[in-house]
Amino acid sequence: MVLDHVSHAAQYGGLSPLLQRALGYLTSTDWGRRATGRHDFEGDALFAIVSDYQTRPEPEVPWEAHRRYIDVQYVHSGAERLGYADLATLAAGPYDETRDLVPADGVGTWVTLAAGSFAILWPHDAHRPGVAIEEPAAVRKVVLKVANDPSLVA
Repeated sequence: MVLDHVSHAAQYGGLSPLLQRALGYLTSTDWGRRATGRHDFEGDALFAIVSDYQTRPEPEVPWEAHRRYIDVQYVHSGAERLGYADLATLAAGPYDETRDLVPADGVGTWVTLAAGSFAILWPHDAHRPGVAIEEPAAVRKVVLKVANDPSLVA
């Protein structure tokens, strides 16, 4: 997992060309003006999901991981806690290919995603996003879905 501020996003472009383009969209898009929902940049290989929601108490948020996509989770406004752990250290459930979801259970580490910060989560990074810091609060979040292997994305 990578955790940083959007002002440093360009430093991670060398990780892959597709991730570099995703971080370029992250820094060049006015996310405050984008409607909620899916926004395609490069079809199923690279797209964003914009969400407005209330953070939830920790027990209500399950662990998840993905195989087909790397997540770039960016908090545009508000703040939330994000749990993360190596998927290999958790009790993982069966992979749901339709939803690209590996449910899991266990204990991980917590970080705060404040407005302007982002996390890059690879398929081995299980995560629990959208957790309230103290009380539920409003968050606008962008999740850029970056194909882990663009040839595998239908």
